[in-house]
Amino acid sequence: MSKISNVPKKTNFLITAIRGLLEHRATWLYLILKEVGKKGIEWEEVGFPAVRACGQMHGQDLVDLSGTSSLRGLKKKLFTKPAQMIFNMKILKSTDNELSIDFGFCPLVAAWQKLGCNDEEIARLCDIAMEGDRGIAESFGARLDLGETIANGHKHCQLRFKK
Repeated sequence: MSKISNVPKKTNFLITAIRGLLEHRATWLYLILKEVGKKGIEWEEVGFPAVRACGQMHGQDLVDLSGTSSLRGLKKKLFTKPAQMIFNMKILKSTDNELSIDFGFCPLVAAWQKLGCNDEEIARLCDIAMEGDRGIAESFGARLDLGETIANGHKHCQLRFKK
């Protein structure tokens, strides 16, 4: 029996469609890593560097778009109102040097659940996927401290970006 509870609070056609796009990306990640595993390579060996590189590229684009490396700029450009709706986010703190967000729903976890992944696989996939956010944080001269996660059976994901 899974310990993971991942139920969105708000749904409508558009939010559901966007979540579906994110689920599609999560499906790619799982299927690629599953193939890597068949070749005797640990998921993390390929997943961490690839997803981090993606996060760093995305992060640099966000720095360029916001014109600042302030974490307020990260919030403004990445954690927008639509994104807050998709992930049931709550912005707890937003300053130049600290950004604290709780996520109440994860479309990636939803995809992995639909694919039949067990809790251990979901936790591994989540950690790999979070490497992208770690790369984004690095682009802003910050680090990401990841607290509780939905993938580990908690009610929300705690993302804490700090300089």
